[in-house]
Amino acid sequence: MRAVTAPEPGGPEALTVVDLPDPEPGPGEVVIDVVASAVNRADTHQRMGNYPPPEGASDVLGLECSGRVSAVGPGVEGWSVGDEVCALLSAGGYAEKVAVPAGQVMPLPPGVDLVSAAAIPEVACTVWSNLFMVAHLQPGETLLVHGGAGGIGNFAIQLAKAKGAKVLTTAGSPEKVALCESLGADRAINYHDEDFVEVVKEAGGADVVLDNMGAKYLSRNVQALATEGRLVVIGMQGGRKAELDLGTLLGKRGAVIATSLRSRPVEQKAAICAAVVEHVWPLIGEGKIKSFVHERVPFEEAARSHELMESGSHSGKILLTVGPPA
Repeated sequence: MRAVTAPEPGGPEALTVVDLPDPEPGPGEVVIDVVASAVNRADTHQRMGNYPPPEGASDVLGLECSGRVSAVGPGVEGWSVGDEVCALLSAGGYAEKVAVPAGQVMPLPPGVDLVSAAAIPEVACTVWSNLFMVAHLQPGETLLVHGGAGGIGNFAIQLAKAKGAKVLTTAGSPEKVALCESLGADRAINYHDEDFVEVVKEAGGADVVLDNMGAKYLSRNVQALATEGRLVVIGMQGGRKAELDLGTLLGKRGAVIATSLRSRPVEQKAAICAAVVEHVWPLIGEGKIKSFVHERVPFEEAARSHELMESGSHSGKILLTVGPPA
């Protein structure tokens, strides 16, 4: 099979299409003939050598995919050759085939075509697990989500609104502000023109903050928390280290939680995927959540997809189409 790896750390040009042996399904695994994968920020960090795959995982990039089951390993129930599926991966999505634990394989969301489904597993599992399984966001609470026009952000806006939360978000341009508000955000804050901390404080503070910036926003996110607020850090785009004012956190009886989906045990990922199918797929079927695809990029142009991701000019997900859907 053909696959995309980064043999040496570097820029987008480091991505290389290579030939690798076809994967065989181990016990509890299925093999998927990949139709599409999606580009995530984690992929760019892996390419640069800053985010290696978990021990034992493939060095092929890609954290999600859609396609058709082509082989079923021993002990697998519920999946058959030919099933159209999407999947949450630890690695391997930028390839023509991938082996994945059966618990991380999901049916296509209702009404979503096979290619577009590749844009959903990582964001749906990240948002559901962090907002509802970790932070326990409740109806009527206020969520602040950073980067509302990105893949994680726009999904978080829609899911939180569908579950009855008030949503505030940050964005970097008037166009992205407008997009966030069209998705249901009660207030979209252009961080070039406004201080999000002040805006959030005026709104009563955030019960939950979903943050992908890390160090750069740590102190400001804590300032923006409401009493008993929960800050969930899922990325480090703004660095790894920062000072934390424990006095402010204690005064608010707040919590700072850092999570990573990729490194979780297989059993936890299976539980998250099952919860997503149960709770999120119906909302997609009802039209309350839509997945936004910015562009479909051919598999062979993976470098261009990373350039687009790193430019910050996109809104929604960037897909890599591995082969024709038919």
